[in-house]
Amino acid sequence: MAVYTDISAEELVEFLKAYDLGPLLSFKGIAEGVENSNYLIETGGGRYILTLYEKRVKPEEIPFFLGLMGHLADRGINCPLPVKAHDGQALRVLAGRPAAIVTFLEGVSYRRPSVAHCGALGGALAGLHEAARGFGMSRANALSVAGWRPLAEAAGERAESIAPGLAIAIRTELADLEVHWPRNLEKGIIHADLFPNNVLFVGDQLSGLIDFYFAAEDAFAYDLAICLNAWCFEPDFSFNLTKGRAMIAGYRARRALNRAEIEALPILCRGAAMRFLLTRLVDWLNVPVGALVRPLDPMEYFKKLRFHQGVQSATAYGLME
Repeated sequence: MAVYTDISAEELVEFLKAYDLGPLLSFKGIAEGVENSNYLIETGGGRYILTLYEKRVKPEEIPFFLGLMGHLADRGINCPLPVKAHDGQALRVLAGRPAAIVTFLEGVSYRRPSVAHCGALGGALAGLHEAARGFGMSRANALSVAGWRPLAEAAGERAESIAPGLAIAIRTELADLEVHWPRNLEKGIIHADLFPNNVLFVGDQLSGLIDFYFAAEDAFAYDLAICLNAWCFEPDFSFNLTKGRAMIAGYRARRALNRAEIEALPILCRGAAMRFLLTRLVDWLNVPVGALVRPLDPMEYFKKLRFHQGVQSATAYGLME
């Protein structure tokens, strides 16, 4: 989450007239994340999240995201629900941006999740994959392997300003990933961005999954690889095998991993690291002037990529046969 587009109290009061949420009591921007502009709003009816859709989100794709949240909620996944206005529509316009309000979920996210949190996340991820089956809309993953070269080219030699040798390291790894990327794994709707800040807990109990605006159709095991990257590294960039084992065990308790998925896990983890290295790199090099946003360090994912490049099998992530 982030804030790229500022709104005034007057604009928000006028916008809320289309809803039955009561009077506006307070609102504030949420600075975490990099994708859309987000505000926590409190009205007479409670607390909600207001999202103004920015840059990578195509307006014609927003009904997919809103519909998916409703589909998942109907199947027991605790995720935000879109709030409909008086006219029955959840998608409107505010400050020249497509905008929607969703329900607020209780809970906190942990910057340094525990082993128990990783296990709970693994189970929730598999549950999401299963619950998304039968959703009647589809969306291709624009940030899977076919989308990485345009990002690398957008960064180009400017990557050298981040770290010497980074541009050629990206080109070398990307060429290998494009040739060897597994393309026949079991697919369905994935979250594709289930970082710790998008998962809420009350104690060790997982209370909600949020921010579905990268969700798309892709390999289930790739979603697991994204989570292994996001949850299981320590601050010194060592991989925590205990956390990885707990996450994979939690996942397998809800959905089995087949042999092809297990064998593909090392390259999927490399690809997941490359995806976030590239999007962070492009964002780092192109932060809008005056935006309330905290750019995320692309080198974090370069260091994770270096770890994955030395992995020979999924046992390095804690997978037990």
